Amino acid sequence: MEVDIHIPCVIDQFYPEMGFSMLKVLEKAGVTTHYHEGQTCCGQLAFVEGFWEEAKILGEKLITEFSNNRMVVSASPACLGYIKSHFDELFYNGAYHNEYRQLQRNVFEITDFLVNVLNKTTFGATFNHKVAFVENCAATRSYGQKNEPLQLLRNVHGLTLVNLENCEDYCGFSGMFANRFEPIAVAMSKQVVENAINGGAEYLVSNDPGCLLHLDTYIKKQAIPLKIAHVVDVLASGY
Repeated sequence: MEVDIHIPCVIDQFYPEMGFSMLKVLEKAGVTTHYHEGQTCCGQLAFVEGFWEEAKILGEKLITEFSNNRMVVSASPACLGYIKSHFDELFYNGAYHNEYRQLQRNVFEITDFLVNVLNKTTFGATFNHKVAFVENCAATRSYGQKNEPLQLLRNVHGLTLVNLENCEDYCGFSGMFANRFEPIAVAMSKQVVENAINGGAEYLVSNDPGCLLHLDTYIKKQAIPLKIAHVVDVLASGY
C-alpha cells in the first residue's frame, strides 16, 4: 500500500522527531510513504479566527498537494477534523468541490489508519514507562475518533496506563483559546498534569501534537518531572 503523509505545522516546527516516528511505524507496517515537500499549514487557525479568505487559500493549496487519490495519513486529528468538518463551508459547490470531497474521504489519522485500515494493533514496541493518555477534543468531536490510540498503547510491551481522573475538559489548548483565556487554559493544563503525577505517570501521551505542545510548555515552565510523547513515538520505540 502507498500513502501520502501529512506533517502538521506543529510537528514540522517543534517536534520533527514525531514525523520520523510516524514514518518508522508506517514502514514497519509495510506501507510505502510519499511526502510533498511543499506542504505547510491546513489553515485551521485562520478559519477559526474568522480569516476565511486566508484559510481558503491554504485549503486550496492543501487540496492540490494531495490530489492523487492516495490515502493521506496524518499525526494530527485536529487538522483532519477541520478538513472533514469545515471544508464544506469553504469549498462546497465551488471550483474545488469534487477535489475537497475526495480529500475528505481519503484522510486518516494515524491510529485510525493503523487499527481500522491495516487492522494492526501490535508493532513489537517496548516502552517501560507509566503513561497517562490525554484524549484530544478535536479527535473525538470533529474527527470522530473512538479508542484506537488506547488499543495500540495497550499492546506496547512494558507500558503501564495511568487513568486521568476528572479531566473531561481536555488540555486547554484549542489554538488561540490558550492565548485569549490564559488563566483557564493554564488551570486545565495544571489539572491534567497534577492528575498524571498523582497517578505515578512518567509520560503524558496524546495523538495530537497541539495538545502536547501546550502541556509541554506548562510542564517546562513549572519544572515538573514529566515528559510528553506522541502515540507514534511510543509505537516506534524499541526498533
